[in-house]
Amino acid sequence: MSAPPRAVGAQPTASLAAGRLGVPAVLFFVMSAATPLTVVAGVVTTGFATTGLIGIPVAFVVVGLLLAVFSVGYVAMARNLANSGAFYTFIARGVGRPAGVGAAWVALVAYNALQVGLYGAIGGAASPLLKDWFDINADWWVIALVAWALVAVLGVLRIDLNGTILAVLLCTEVLIILVYSIADLSSPAGGAISTTTLDPSNLFGDGVGAILVLALLGFVGFEASVVFSEEAKDPKRTIRTATYVAVGATAVLYTFASWAMTVATGPDAIVDRSRDESVGLIFSLAGGNLGSTWVTIGEVLFATSIAAAMISFHNTIARYMFALGRERMLPAALGRTSEGTQAPRNASLVQSVIGLVVIIVYAIGGWEPTVHLFFWGGTSGGLGVLFLITMTALAVLLFFRRDAHGESLWSRLIAPAIALIVLVVVVVLAVRNFDALLGVAPDSALAWAIPVVLVVVGLLGAGYAMWLRGNQPAVYEAIGSGGRSSTVEEA
Repeated sequence: MSAPPRAVGAQPTASLAAGRLGVPAVLFFVMSAATPLTVVAGVVTTGFATTGLIGIPVAFVVVGLLLAVFSVGYVAMARNLANSGAFYTFIARGVGRPAGVGAAWVALVAYNALQVGLYGAIGGAASPLLKDWFDINADWWVIALVAWALVAVLGVLRIDLNGTILAVLLCTEVLIILVYSIADLSSPAGGAISTTTLDPSNLFGDGVGAILVLALLGFVGFEASVVFSEEAKDPKRTIRTATYVAVGATAVLYTFASWAMTVATGPDAIVDRSRDESVGLIFSLAGGNLGSTWVTIGEVLFATSIAAAMISFHNTIARYMFALGRERMLPAALGRTSEGTQAPRNASLVQSVIGLVVIIVYAIGGWEPTVHLFFWGGTSGGLGVLFLITMTALAVLLFFRRDAHGESLWSRLIAPAIALIVLVVVVVLAVRNFDALLGVAPDSALAWAIPVVLVVVGLLGAGYAMWLRGNQPAVYEAIGSGGRSSTVEEA
């Protein structure tokens, strides 16, 4: 007798759901990961406070232009390699298989730090609301567990359902930023709108390195567009358009919002007020300009923006794990999807377990979640992504050096070369200023330990690839192939 058939939706497959995501859906994923409201409220004020420079609006313009130039080669490579492995695949095919596996390991660490770190922020964002509205004193970890459960369930459902939820959350988040910014401009300090902070000369000073790195970290998430290429309706057009729109829209939004804040406080007062009020500055300005109701709306959307980023990063990490499982860089079970939703079910569940373990460990240890989990995790993950972006710029150059694939000289050589040179400079600045970015003393071990750990993780991944070359050559040859050179096990 033959074995009974599996229930519908339970049969594992080895492919993601092709054709489910259009340009808007991919855009919602990548911009949600950037958490615009969190950046405007937190990163902008942190930049003003820690550096004392008022050129942050200009920094967003500069970084936006840099990432637009980087995206030229990135998108060109995506046209030739539609693969959810993104950085892993690109670096493997451009620099080499060992470098690709090393990049994959760094990507897993970096994106996990970004995603799991957000559980430390959601409690701080939601706790005051529960206290004010329902007189409930909830521990941060209780709120984090509720958010974790929501993300875990969504992670195994259809990708387009996740995209719809993110569409609602992101649109309301952007809308409140625009409302706040327009209100700031309507109530300028001194009675006149100042453009002082838009002067490029205000970008230069002792803290310029930290400002540029902070501005770049505010864009983290745009690069994930390629992760969804296998699920895009028209991968070549969808990924290209979503990437450019994400970079452009994010740069415009950040520049406009940060400039508007300086108009409302006055250029001479923005640094001191950022130091005094930190994240609360954007809400105190809104309270003065719009009233308490709009402050409450903003505080709610601040919490939902964090939840949106959790959903986005969870989906990104699950697809990285799927790509690595499909090619045997991770257990083969991770390279399977559910027949009903075609979501990377196993990879998503593993990511959920990681998040749950971190929440429990932090709760039992009594560690401070906002700084020690969210801020340190987000900054460390952002540094890892910066390393990966820089390596990818090199990969683009090397990939097209072997075969132009019909791409123009600008796309395959000039733009990637410019991006690589500037990105190397930014990496050096990031490492040199990492103590300031973390908010720790210059002699703190964390300032050097985190960059070193990321490098060591990359080297260990490369070493594992070298071991595979000698011991499992078939698996080694399949690195970066999208699973086409390997046979996927059936459950």
